[in-house]
Amino acid sequence: MAEHDAESNGELNGHEEATHDLQSLLASVGRDFLVRNTGDQVKISNLDGKIVGLYFSASWCGPCKRFTPKLVETYNELSSENGNFEIVFVSADEDEKSFTDYFSKMPWFAIPFSDSDIRDRLNDLFDVGGIPYLVIFDVNGKVLTSVGVQVVRDYGSNAYPFTDERIQKLKEEEEAAKQNQTLRSLLVSSSRDFVISKDGNKVPVSELQGKIVGIFFSISSFNSCSEFAKSLKEMYLKLKENGENFEVVLVSLDDEESSYEQGFADMPWLAIPFKDKICDKLVRYFELDSIPTLVVIGSDGKTLNSNVAELIEEHGIEAYPFSPEKLEEIAEKEKARIEAQTLESLLASGEQDYVIGKGGIRVPVSELVGKNILLYFSAQWCPPCRMFLPKLIEAYHKIKEKDDAFEIIFVSSDRDESSFHDFFSEMPWLALPFGDERKKFLARTFKIYGIPSLVAIGPTGKTVTTEARELVMTHGAAAYPFTKERIQEIEAEIEEMAKGWPEKLKHKLHEQHELVKSHRRSYICDACNEEGSGWSFYCDDCDFDLHPKCAFNDDEVANGVGDSHSDCPGEEQRENGKEGYICDGEVCYKA
Repeated sequence: MAEHDAESNGELNGHEEATHDLQSLLASVGRDFLVRNTGDQVKISNLDGKIVGLYFSASWCGPCKRFTPKLVETYNELSSENGNFEIVFVSADEDEKSFTDYFSKMPWFAIPFSDSDIRDRLNDLFDVGGIPYLVIFDVNGKVLTSVGVQVVRDYGSNAYPFTDERIQKLKEEEEAAKQNQTLRSLLVSSSRDFVISKDGNKVPVSELQGKIVGIFFSISSFNSCSEFAKSLKEMYLKLKENGENFEVVLVSLDDEESSYEQGFADMPWLAIPFKDKICDKLVRYFELDSIPTLVVIGSDGKTLNSNVAELIEEHGIEAYPFSPEKLEEIAEKEKARIEAQTLESLLASGEQDYVIGKGGIRVPVSELVGKNILLYFSAQWCPPCRMFLPKLIEAYHKIKEKDDAFEIIFVSSDRDESSFHDFFSEMPWLALPFGDERKKFLARTFKIYGIPSLVAIGPTGKTVTTEARELVMTHGAAAYPFTKERIQEIEAEIEEMAKGWPEKLKHKLHEQHELVKSHRRSYICDACNEEGSGWSFYCDDCDFDLHPKCAFNDDEVANGVGDSHSDCPGEEQRENGKEGYICDGEVCYKA
C-alpha cells in the first residue's frame, strides 16, 4: 500500500453515489461490535443516525501520523458541539502491537485488528490505493466524500456535515474573503486576535495595520529556509534601523513544537502560534507550492507580491518595498547586468580573483578569459553527480584534444573540506576553493536548484546555456561548444541518419513485440539504463525503450546505422562530419 495522500486518487470508482448499510459493512460472522482503545466493545448499531468516517491509516505511514492529530482535533471539536460525528479506524498495520500503540492516540472506534478479512474487504471495496484515506458517509450510509483527508485538512470542523453544499459554501466564503482581504482577515481567527514575539508576548494584529507585512512560510529543518532566513534577517534589521514601516510574521509548518521554538528563537520578528488553525488556511489561501515563501501584504492589506524570497536572496534590501515600480527597476538592472556579463564579473570578487588547480595552485581568472568555460555544480554526496562524472570526464578529454581554449570549473556543494578534496581529486579540471562565497552568487545568478548542473560560458563571458548537462548526457563531446547552432547541426545529422533506420525491428531483449522507431521526449534505455531523448526504438504496450545504439548489432553500427546513446550519431562520426537536498535518481534538488 502506498504511503501517500490518497486524495489524489479522487473518485471512488463508482462508490461515490453508493449507499451502504454500515451494520453489514463493518460486521462479520460472530462480531457485531467495534472496539475502543481501552478494549471496550461498542455495538455497531451505535453509529445509527450519525455521520461516519472510515479512516484508513497506519502507524508506519508518515503522512498518516502527520494527519491524525488534525483529525483528532476536528473530531473532538465536533463531539463537543453535537456528538453526531463518529470515526472508525481501519488499520493497515502489520502487527497488533503497532496497531494498539497507534490506536491509543485515537478517541474513536476501530475494526478489531484480529478481523483482517473485514479490513481487507473494506480496502478492496473502496479502492484504497494509498493512505491516509477518509471516506465519509451521511446518516443514511450514502458516501458524502472520498476525499475526506483533504476536506479536513482544508476546513477542519467547519466542513461539517461534509456535504457538497457545505464545501461549496466554504469555497465561496474564501473567494469573497480574497475580494475583501485585510490584514485582519488573514491573521485573526475566532479565538485569537494577536501574533506573538519570540519571548511569548502577544502583539495585537491591529498594531500591524498600515505596515508592509511579510508572511514567511518556513520549515526550520529545511536548509533552504534557514539560509533564506539569514538573508531576510539582514534585510529586516536594516529596514528597522532605517525606520521603515515593515514587519514579518512567521507561519511555521514544522510538525514538532521543539523545531518551531528552535527556529523561531533566532528570528527578530513575530509569528503565528505553533499549529494554529490559520496556518493551514493560509497555505491554501496563498496556494503555497514552495518554501521558503515570503508573501508581501501592502499597507492597504492587499497582496502586493505572492513570493519575494528569490528577490531578497538576489537583491536584498534593494528589492524593498517590493512594489511593481521597484520590480521593474530591478528587472532593468538585471537586464543590464546580463548584457554586461563577463567571466571576470562572474568569477572575480575582490581578492578572490582566482580558481584552483591540483595541489591548490592558484590560477588567475584573467588567464581563463576568452575560453569556453563549463561551471560544474556538483557534490560527492550526490549519487547522480557521481554517476555523471565519468561521462563528463570523457567529454572533457575529447574536447581538450581538439580545443585547448576550454576549461571546466568545479563549484562544490560538499559539506566538508575532506569530501571536497576527495571528489576534486577525481577531476582533471579546476575548481573554486571549498566554502568560497562566490558559489552562492553563481548559484543565485544561474538559478541552480538541483545538481549536477552545467552552465556553459562562451569566450565573451556571456551565458551560452544553463542546460549543458543534458547536452553532455545526450551528445557527449560532440555538443561542444554547446551553442544553439551546434545543437541544431547535431539534430540535423540525427534526422538524416534516422532516415536510414528501419521503421520497426525485433530485438533479443524484447522478443514478444516489434520495436517501433519513435520520437521520445525523454526515456531510460532498457538495455543500458542510461537516459535518452529524441529517437528510440519503442514498444508502447510494454513501455520498453532502446537507444538506437543498443537496438542495432555491431555490424550495423559499423556500417553507420547507429552508434551512440540517445538517438544520435557517434561522437567520432559527428566530430568528423544533501542536507537541504532531495535526490530523485537523476538530479538532487534543493529541499
